[in-house]
Amino acid sequence: MLSRFPNALVIVLLFILLAGLLCYVLPMGQYERTQDPATGRAVVVAGSYHAIDAGRIAPFQLLVDIPRGINSGAEVVVLIFLVGGFFYIVDKSGALREGIVALAHLVHGREGLALWVVGLVFAIGGALEGLQEEIIPVIPVLLILTQKLGFNRFVTIAISYGAATVGAMFSPLNPFGAVIAQKLAEVPFLEGSTLRMIAFGVGFSLWMYLVVRYAKANAIVPATNSEHEKTTGSSLHWRHQLILTMAALTFAILIIGLMAWGWGFNEMSAEFFLSGLLIGLVGGMGLNGTCLAYVEGFREMTFAAMIIGMSHSISLVLTDGHIMDTIIYGLFTPLQYLPAQVSALGMMLAQAGLHVVVPSYSGQAVLTIPILIPVSDLLGLSRDVCVLAFQYGAVVMDMVIPTNGALMAVIALAGIQYNEWFSFIWKRILLLMAFGGAIILLAIASGF
Repeated sequence: MLSRFPNALVIVLLFILLAGLLCYVLPMGQYERTQDPATGRAVVVAGSYHAIDAGRIAPFQLLVDIPRGINSGAEVVVLIFLVGGFFYIVDKSGALREGIVALAHLVHGREGLALWVVGLVFAIGGALEGLQEEIIPVIPVLLILTQKLGFNRFVTIAISYGAATVGAMFSPLNPFGAVIAQKLAEVPFLEGSTLRMIAFGVGFSLWMYLVVRYAKANAIVPATNSEHEKTTGSSLHWRHQLILTMAALTFAILIIGLMAWGWGFNEMSAEFFLSGLLIGLVGGMGLNGTCLAYVEGFREMTFAAMIIGMSHSISLVLTDGHIMDTIIYGLFTPLQYLPAQVSALGMMLAQAGLHVVVPSYSGQAVLTIPILIPVSDLLGLSRDVCVLAFQYGAVVMDMVIPTNGALMAVIALAGIQYNEWFSFIWKRILLLMAFGGAIILLAIASGF
């Protein structure tokens, strides 16, 4: 029987088709671009938008942009496969499930606190590195944990992907959000960090309060698969202890690599591949068994990887159709005619709207900040406020827009359809945006 609501991959394909149709409806235009020495990126030149007379995107080019999109996201796709294989090997060794059972026993009676701790870990990761795709392979593990604690699949996504998004939204340190926007706005690094840290603390607390309240109101019977699990305490077989220690060390090295060694997706993939091989050998699988486990792990991640790859095609279609800049021009030009406070809130809402078609906040910063800085200067708004409006508008939308491949992948892995997720998240998104708007108005009133 066919599902009445399209699955995640169908939704992405529909948005690719919609982007193609818009190329025949909206006028073509573009901004001039120049190289920004602070970021090394090509940025738009404010006031340079002009109409162009270029050929419309051909229908076949729409199809070509699908494999092009997958190719452009190849590093992320490979990471998802290899991290998925890594976790499958840890799980197949028996260490993962035994460790989760032991952890569930350890936090018994303090399940709400466990949600806060897990949420804080992901929020810090979001604040420091803008975690998104990296969360995808962890979802199957977290599903087991939350079900054993007595919570449903929505809680799994909320304490991981949701908390990481909230962390990135209010972070003063996220290199892909706040930092690149500050560089483009020529704002000193960490300027106004006191207000930003207060906003981070309050925003995270608000989010987790909403999540924990929902979790307790919708608790399920904790999953228990065997009599062995009921009697297992915190004791683990020495081999399982060693494997879990190796897995923890993998993530410790990953954090150092990201923070100190400038690692990218390829370096992360290489580390997880090596660690998976070593854990397979320690787990007694042998080389053949370990490689077969990797293949099984790849199979589990195929759907998520395809969603990530194909979601890159949407912005490619809009760019090839020469309407991406038209959308930006239409959203932001009217803001210069509004009062300062209204314009600042309008910036936040416009950034939120634009994120539907530009689901990359580093890419969105490059496209919009150079345009909004002259508007801010003209209205007497500080450039810090412009950066806040970008963060609070764009980043939070990663929790709701179906064009974000990472979101569609995590809810697909959790077995949640998009319409179900939207029903769960939209009110919480509005609360976060209302809080962000209040911070922006406070910043303006205090001369931030």
